[in-house]
Order: sequence, then structure tokens, then C-alpha cells
Amino acid sequence: MSSTTPARLLALILSALLTFGAMSALTAPAAQAADKDCGDFKTQKGAQDFFLNAGGPQKDPHGLDADGDGVACESLPCPCSTSQGGGGGGGGSTPPQDDPKPKQVIQFGKVTKVIDGDTLDVKLRSKKKERVRVIGIDTPEVYGGTECMGPEASANAKKLFPKDTKVKLFSDTTQDLKDKYDRILRYVQRIKGKKDLGKLQLKAGLARVYVYDKTPFKRVKDYRKAEKSAKNKDLGIWGEC
Repeated sequence: MSSTTPARLLALILSALLTFGAMSALTAPAAQAADKDCGDFKTQKGAQDFFLNAGGPQKDPHGLDADGDGVACESLPCPCSTSQGGGGGGGGSTPPQDDPKPKQVIQFGKVTKVIDGDTLDVKLRSKKKERVRVIGIDTPEVYGGTECMGPEASANAKKLFPKDTKVKLFSDTTQDLKDKYDRILRYVQRIKGKKDLGKLQLKAGLARVYVYDKTPFKRVKDYRKAEKSAKNKDLGIWGEC
């Protein structure tokens, strides 16, 4: 039986260490390459494409969407993955065909202030404050000139969704996530009772259905039904204006 000499044993240990070091050197760059941050992208669109392909907005393994609003690396310059079009009507153009299929963004929060009949401020669970423009409706104005039934539409929104109401916000994959005023575009629904603010304003005759840029939103049929019901009863703007 042969025995291993100290010199032979030392050689074996050195060989094993060198082999392990070489394997670590080969695998380390791959592991490092798996982690991304906003500094790795030149444009917001590039970051958003990567974010969606990585499972966003439901999953964000690289931490690119710090505020949880479904948009990655918002501080990066455009081109951006979603346009910032859309006036006051809560809609937007269909996402570019080369973008991944958009996914619905769902957020939870609490009403901090009702601005008017179709706009309110919400504090999200992430602590971020957002101004929310309700998708699919347009209520009479109360700023820059008061329109017929504008004050009533605002009062009804405050009655239905007063301060501290807990709400669930839904994006619509046919619409943009934000409008040109940087308001997030969402359906607004009570967590308890599941009351839909847009539909309730239409049923009361205090809003009109609004389709932006000829791109119907997903709830449009249900909203048109609520609008027609108010028209037939001469409620709100249909009877007073």
C-alpha cells in the first residue's frame, strides 16, 4: 500500500484550489449580469421592456419599479414604452406592437382628497401619493369656468368616495397608464362593496362616457348602459343641462 507524501498532498490541495478559483471566475460574471438597475438602461422604454419580460408588473426581481405603479425607471429619458398622450378623458393609444403585451396594474390605497367628479388624490399602500383620473368618464368642469352640474358631480364623488375611503385601482390594458398631466389613469372601486366610481357617476347622470382617441376601454359597454339609463330618466345633465 502506497502512502501520500506531504509534498503530494500539498500539490493535490493547490490543484483543487486553482480549479475552484477558475470555476468561480467563470460563473461570477454570469451571476453579476443577472442583476439590473436603472443605470443599465439608456431609455425608459428599454427598462420597461426588460421589466415586462422579467414578469412585471406582478413580479419585479430587479427592483426597477420602486413605487409599484407598473412603470419601470420613470426618471430615465424617452423614448418611453407608453405615450404620455390623453387629455382629460382617461384614455390613451394602444401600446406599440413591438412592446410585450401589457398587463393590468392593480393598486390599493386610501382617498385623501376629491378634486372633482372624475379626479381624486389617493395615497397608495407604498406611501406614494397619486392623482387619479377615472378611466372612461368625463364630468362637467368646476375649474376654469363652472359647467352645468359640475358642482353636483363633484359633490356626488365626495359623497360616494369621501376622504379615507379604501379603494382598489385598476389600469386598463387598452389605455395608457398616465395622461399628459402625469395623472395615473385607473378605474376606482371601493374595496368594500366594490362600488365603481365611474359607473356610479354615469348612473346618476353626472358624467358622460368618454372614449379617448377612438380606443374603447374594456368597461365601455357596461358604462354605456349606465349612461343610457340616466338619459332615459332625464337624470343630472340629461335633464338639467
